[in-house]
Amino acid sequence: MIREGRTYRSEGIVLRSMALGEADLLMTFYTKDAGKLRAMAKGVRKPTSRMVGHQEPLTRIELALARGRSLDVVTQAQVLESFSALKNHLTSVSSGLYLAELVDGFGAEGSANPELYSLLIEALRSLEEGPGLELVLRYFELHLLKSSGFSPELYNCVKCRRSIVEGEHLFSPDLGGTLCPQCIPTEAFIRPLSIQALKVLRFFDRSRLPDLDRLHIDKNLAGELKGLLAPAVRYWLDKEIRSKSFLEHLQHAQRTGV
Repeated sequence: MIREGRTYRSEGIVLRSMALGEADLLMTFYTKDAGKLRAMAKGVRKPTSRMVGHQEPLTRIELALARGRSLDVVTQAQVLESFSALKNHLTSVSSGLYLAELVDGFGAEGSANPELYSLLIEALRSLEEGPGLELVLRYFELHLLKSSGFSPELYNCVKCRRSIVEGEHLFSPDLGGTLCPQCIPTEAFIRPLSIQALKVLRFFDRSRLPDLDRLHIDKNLAGELKGLLAPAVRYWLDKEIRSKSFLEHLQHAQRTGV
């Protein structure tokens, strides 16, 4: 972030925007140097505005801002990456909005998290490519938790800290990861964890997004991974993810043709 008195510059991804008055927008960005940032974009909804198109969610932009009493004001914006291919495909853009909502929920205002910023950009680029959308979402969920300080334990029992023996393991989203069969607390939410799912989660943990091309999983395993990570994300976020329901409805319709 470059500061020049009352003005400063930053790079960020548009997460969402909300109409204010007849022509203004309240915009939420996730920035490279300052984490989540909210700012006013004045007159941006006018057809004559030079920032038309810069306010779309899932757009990476360079911003110039001026400090305000309650909200900073966007004075200039330049598109660095529009992710136009992603936005032209309903499932891809819905997946991207799901990721943006997660970052909006986990990202802290005024607190930089370069790892999370890079993760979001890399995931959006992967979604543009089309194939393997489900794996991209699951990878993102795991690394979102890691970069936010809520990394699930995948190698030792979260209760007794012994190494997990292959074939003898369970998973607890609210306790923070894997459990051995001898450590099953009655108050925790417990899910079964297959050896295949554990191997995929560990692969996610050690790999980069491009490495997902090496994975080929069936729909049952994909469903299990979703059933493990989604509750963990929901537990730490502590609220419902609005875009998740629409994305699931869309995916169901594509699978069934309904």
